[in-house]
Amino acid sequence: MELNIISLGHSALLFDTGKYKILIDPFINENPKSTIKPDVLNPDYIVITHGHGDHIGDTIEIAKRSGAKVVANFEISNWLNGNGVSNTHPMNIGGSFEFPFGKLKQTIAHHSSILPDGSYGGNPSGLIFYFENFKVYFAGDTGLFLDMKLIGEEELDLAILPIGDNFTMGPSDALKAVGFLNPKKIIPVHYGTFDAIGQDPEKFKDMVGAKYPDVETVVLRAGAKYCS
Repeated sequence: MELNIISLGHSALLFDTGKYKILIDPFINENPKSTIKPDVLNPDYIVITHGHGDHIGDTIEIAKRSGAKVVANFEISNWLNGNGVSNTHPMNIGGSFEFPFGKLKQTIAHHSSILPDGSYGGNPSGLIFYFENFKVYFAGDTGLFLDMKLIGEEELDLAILPIGDNFTMGPSDALKAVGFLNPKKIIPVHYGTFDAIGQDPEKFKDMVGAKYPDVETVVLRAGAKYCS
């Protein structure tokens, strides 16, 4: 299976397996780095890591129009149901489920979560996607945590890590995360969108290359595509 990953800016990504399109944390309209509008997106699934506005973003609009199934924690799923999105699949940390595209597991993430209207957003999460012959860890918004070593036991093909600092891991902690996770490749996200997270991904790439020369860092700018 070939997996195409398209960056939509910030932490918003589109996974395209050739058969299924999976949209992650679709922060589009208010995203200054976005190069598209929500109305061009027609995913089969939308997966949400937590309730902050720069991650749940345009989920309601896209889900209502496209009919995509939204996968999120129990609290966010209930909130979406109350906002007119009926096609949801609730999960929680430590749980996994076999979807048509492959297995998805929710992992811990050290962050916070509240929905745009102030509702409780449950616990934030990371995600492990078990595609056919390809494993992807999407860390979501998180600080560094030692249990990343357990996630690394999954023999990851790709880890997608925040590097922006201030709200999440910065470059130095993300570098430690690379050591814990031991992926074949990494994609940095959640940087440069706002002044508070203005990190340089090329400098981070150099840091990774110097310490972990066997790990490839893919800098994926908004609108760019990576093919596994």
